[in-house]
Amino acid sequence: MKKSVSILFFSILFTAAHSQGPRLDSARGLPFLAKSMQSVALYLSNPGDSTTITIRAKGAPDLTLGVGHGARQLEFFVPEVKKPTTVPFTLATASGTLTKGKVDLTPVRKMTIYILPHSHNDIGYTEIQTNVERKQMNNLLTGIDYARRTKDYPAGARFVWNLEGIYAADLFLHRMSEQQRQDFINAVKDGGVALNGMYVNTLTGLCRPEELLQLFHRGGEVAALAGMKVDAAMISDVPGYTWGTVTAMAQAGIKYFSAAPNYFDRIGDILQQWEDKPFYWVSPSGKEKVLVWIPYKGYALSHGMPQGLSKKFVDEYIAELKRKNFNYDISYIRWSGHGDNAVPDITISDFVKEWNTTYTWPKFIISSTSTAFSAFEQKYGSQLPQEKGDWTGYWEDGAASSAFETAENRATSYRLSQAEALWAMTGTGSYPADKVRAAWKNTILYSEHTWGADVSVTRPLSQKTMEQWIIKKSYATEADSLSLQLLDSALPQGASIPNSIDIYNTNSWPRTDLILLSHKASAAGDKVTDAAGNTFPSQRLSTGELAFVAKDIPAFASRRYFIGQGAIPRSAAISIDKNSIDNGIIKVVIDPTTGAITSLKNKSIDNEFVDTDSSGGLNDYLFLPGNNLKDLQRNGPVTITVKEQGPVLAELRIESKAPGVEKLVRDIRLVNGFDYVEMTNVLDKLPAELDPHPGDYRWANLHGKESLNFGFPFHVKEGTMRLDIPMAIMQPEKDQIPGSCKNWLEVGSWADVSNADHGITWVTLDAPLVEVGGITATLLGGQSNPAVWRKHIEPTQKLYSWALNNHWETNYRAYQDGIITFRYALQPHRAYDPVASTKLATGLSQPLIITEAKGEAPTTPRVQLSNQQLVALVLKPSTDGKAWILTLFNPSEQTQSTTLSWNTPVGGAKTITVAPQDVITLRVEKQ
Repeated sequence: MKKSVSILFFSILFTAAHSQGPRLDSARGLPFLAKSMQSVALYLSNPGDSTTITIRAKGAPDLTLGVGHGARQLEFFVPEVKKPTTVPFTLATASGTLTKGKVDLTPVRKMTIYILPHSHNDIGYTEIQTNVERKQMNNLLTGIDYARRTKDYPAGARFVWNLEGIYAADLFLHRMSEQQRQDFINAVKDGGVALNGMYVNTLTGLCRPEELLQLFHRGGEVAALAGMKVDAAMISDVPGYTWGTVTAMAQAGIKYFSAAPNYFDRIGDILQQWEDKPFYWVSPSGKEKVLVWIPYKGYALSHGMPQGLSKKFVDEYIAELKRKNFNYDISYIRWSGHGDNAVPDITISDFVKEWNTTYTWPKFIISSTSTAFSAFEQKYGSQLPQEKGDWTGYWEDGAASSAFETAENRATSYRLSQAEALWAMTGTGSYPADKVRAAWKNTILYSEHTWGADVSVTRPLSQKTMEQWIIKKSYATEADSLSLQLLDSALPQGASIPNSIDIYNTNSWPRTDLILLSHKASAAGDKVTDAAGNTFPSQRLSTGELAFVAKDIPAFASRRYFIGQGAIPRSAAISIDKNSIDNGIIKVVIDPTTGAITSLKNKSIDNEFVDTDSSGGLNDYLFLPGNNLKDLQRNGPVTITVKEQGPVLAELRIESKAPGVEKLVRDIRLVNGFDYVEMTNVLDKLPAELDPHPGDYRWANLHGKESLNFGFPFHVKEGTMRLDIPMAIMQPEKDQIPGSCKNWLEVGSWADVSNADHGITWVTLDAPLVEVGGITATLLGGQSNPAVWRKHIEPTQKLYSWALNNHWETNYRAYQDGIITFRYALQPHRAYDPVASTKLATGLSQPLIITEAKGEAPTTPRVQLSNQQLVALVLKPSTDGKAWILTLFNPSEQTQSTTLSWNTPVGGAKTITVAPQDVITLRVEKQ
């Protein structure tokens, strides 16, 4: 229930017989109760020698205290008041001098304040990642020891070590002795160590769907070792989280989310909107919710309190809650020690022990996230507001400072999902669960928020910066390598069948896609036939590859093709000239000066999809040095050549010089029979200007900055823009909760602009950031003023792919160079169809798997969905090998039901119903 304000600051009226001895300057009530007695603070000045005074108040025992020379603060107690009351008192000195005073009191709020001890885990930043790993494992050892040493402390004072993420536990379980591992499991069982279910502090907007699910999966596995479940998660430092995080947490059984962002830098107005304003965050489907609460000063409260908890802090904290109109009698604070990766601080246990012995209210309890949030929910859950929408992140922008590795990690995440599906499809050997876990771990570690050293921009060539970047980069590289190994080992082994290939479809719908065979794989000839003897049109490319279109590859199955010599079916070549391509469905026209697309049409739709009123066109190169839009630059004059022309595909190559790069190459491709156009932009990136005076923060904060966008101003009259994000689809502004970033947004793999009649789907394979309506990502360096951030997004049909930048002053990379590729696709269409957009983007992100034919490839689907409005995000063997794991997503706007048809006997439900934008994970037992 809501209660009235418990304590205010009050003035005092007093009279004194004369001015000798201690003088009463003021008095005010303190927000503390000791049983039935209320605390009052007296502020005295004593110009003379030390003496004693006696304080008297009605209903309270006389209190005699010594008063030294100078200013003093004394505490005494009066009977608890139940309503605003003026309480008189007297102060008598040893010499008989009498001072009369009165203090205005209001009832003390009977608050319970939970303290969550933890260490903020920056994997790097202040020191190299390997040192941080050792620190966090030692912190866990210390936390276990402190919990053991304080086990007999009074209730609420026992030390509890909250693992901010599961990563430290994972390291501990892999590297420590058997006895230490058992001590950890026992500490989890008896409550001395508390698990929080997020693996690391991740930039969730970068995650692909299964990566986001994996982010919370390991927590359940670790909890199971102690025979427990985890129902809470922490995140620290990171401001903003993708909407599908709610879905992923719900899938993992997590109900409580302690979000504690950075206190000042590049966080927009997230604290102004949500600090100490707990709410339920509702999932995209509306079926799940998590209790979210940002505590006072985020995770860094204790960083500014080197002396630890004190009576002064408690007084100020209660006053702060009053100032914010915090109307609950339960609150919580984070206590992360005195810096990032700090050691556990046992002094809080001694403070709570002494405090709770002295005072009845407020009461302090050291606890887990789960305990604190559960107590709060039980009392106030029915009163909490609900918010439904994306909590768009602010820090994902830094991932574009290493665009090559970010694109690599996105591809890896998709490939891992494909490898898992292949293992389910082929049943080759024993499922390598540990290797799969290691691959996902590295993928997630790349998406973790600590990108590099604290001096990464001020001293970009220092040993500290370079060593940390080598390790950060290695997460993406190692994940990529493991994903390729897993993919290869999932395929049938043994001798190859000459001049034959198998093509695997790892998705839940039939696929028709372009196949490019290497010169080696197609050395036998240009003729392509299938097992039924059908021959397909093919085309030898300038690269030596052989191109053909594989049609109707069944879901979760494969088809075999044979390569040889002989007659090839004749079909007309796609129409192409120096600045246009036309495959009979789509026509694309290129500006001969800029290389941008100035016309895009589908011949069955009466609409020009390029906004010809805008300067430039689609796939327009837009380079911005600094942040003044007047300095926006385009590429130089272009050379356009016909790269490929034939019956299967046609491709134009557009080459030019451009600012920020040594060379810009853009390839535009149409495939015969396909209703979309593909674009591949290859940059030979030049490094940005570096700090000429290493260590000069002022220079690094604002200078040497650059960013690159590819512009996509669409012409769809009154079109609504939608963005694909992990396990959700959102509309900018409409589907963003307060405190979201609006200068830029994260995107999964597609965006769409549609009206009731027609629209266009835009696919991005490599770049996860967009701006909508204009180039609005112009905030350089440190930004602590909430007012400078964009507050609203007006309806728009203009989209900009924010491909790369170096805008940060710390953590992220100061420069990037070398070959970087950005791939896009555009599909004009009739009415908006989120299922079609999802399948288009997923198909391009998860290409058909081509391999040498070996043994008996699976030709019947492992599982078939009767309803193609649903898509499978995951199909894989269970870790124990006894079941299949199937995760279904409904991207449509209506509830969908499907029958599951398996090609081997299984138990469990055969018909599944999935709400719009809902995710359901099934464990289907083998029989």
